[in-house]
Amino acid sequence: MIYGYCRVSTKGQASDGNSLEKQRETLKENGAKEIFEDSFTGTKMDRPEFNKILSKLKSGDTLMVTKLDRFARSMSQGSELVNDLLGKGIKVNILNIGMMDNTPSSKLIRNIFFSFAEFERDMIVERTQEGKAIAKTKAGYTEGRPKSYTNKQLDHAVSLLVVNGGACSYKEASEITSISVSTLLRENNKRKL
Repeated sequence: MIYGYCRVSTKGQASDGNSLEKQRETLKENGAKEIFEDSFTGTKMDRPEFNKILSKLKSGDTLMVTKLDRFARSMSQGSELVNDLLGKGIKVNILNIGMMDNTPSSKLIRNIFFSFAEFERDMIVERTQEGKAIAKTKAGYTEGRPKSYTNKQLDHAVSLLVVNGGACSYKEASEITSISVSTLLRENNKRKL
């Protein structure tokens, strides 16, 4: 049996040729009969669909991926996984490299590719941290996502509530202000403290 596996980390990968649709299409064109898909970071080996495919694979089967970094971003994890699969008699076909085996040249090639994948991931982390450090030096920086409502909007919405002397229920205040009931509850409880 030929099993295909595709993975994306982010929605943005849809535009760079790594979309699930493109991977699925390529795997089918190359003979994959059953395809498993994850939208999960490659830095974690514990991924729901990847775990399913690993539990199904048996001697004589083939695991096919479009690129090496689709199932691992760390050299040690990726190399260990490929070696384990090959040791169980499972073929590993990485379409942009070829069929993996235990020859010295195959080991060298996959270790080089895993090293580059790990380097790329480390560079992304470094750039993200540098960007955050720069952002923290700017006036008005706040950690996390921006607030959806201004303090003035929240003050108005909370003042409408019966529990605060107003004439509206949470639902009515939500309909008037377009602020969700859960946000009103959270804001009102925060102000009580």
